[in-house]
Amino acid sequence: MDHRLSTKHMNILSIIFWVIFVAPFVAFLIWLMRQDKRRGAVGLWVLAILVVVAIVYMYWKTQGQ
Repeated sequence: MDHRLSTKHMNILSIIFWVIFVAPFVAFLIWLMRQDKRRGAVGLWVLAILVVVAIVYMYWKTQGQ
């Protein structure tokens, strides 16, 4: 019996990870950066770039699966 996780299960685990860890973390960072009125815009741009880079890296490492 093969105990490796199928691609479907890995996709579900990936979605769970994004919902439980990444989304609240990003929301917290946005809230934290908006508290700083002087640097809030720069921080939001940096956060947006980091999220895009993370998503591109994830797809690159998983070959789009």
